[in-house]
Amino acid sequence: MRFLPAASWLRSYDRADLRPDLAAGITIAAMLVPQGMAYALLAGLPPEVGLYAATVPVLVYALLGTSRQLAVGPVAIVSLLTASALAPIVEEGSASYLAAAALLALLVGVIHLVLGFGRLGFL
Repeated sequence: MRFLPAASWLRSYDRADLRPDLAAGITIAAMLVPQGMAYALLAGLPPEVGLYAATVPVLVYALLGTSRQLAVGPVAIVSLLTASALAPIVEEGSASYLAAAALLALLVGVIHLVLGFGRLGFL
């Protein structure tokens, strides 16, 4: 239960909240889809990458997250930092640019996991 918070709140979920929650989800999706595509273009990546970046974190956080106020998804500054980190190394638009962006995302994720498991959030 500790690593899957959705299992505990799902049991106590009030079905009366389903309709407003669905409306909120559709509203957020209507905004997040074009926003994610635009942020992918900012990073020098194909727009479909932005769809993955907008969808996957939201679904994962719905199962693993505990905060009801946290906003999860792509942001402009990360897109710009990705583009500025990769531009001197790889040619934008190439297959290796996409691979380098994926490797950068994986590396940042591993660093976050190490910091989290090491309880180094105070850094």
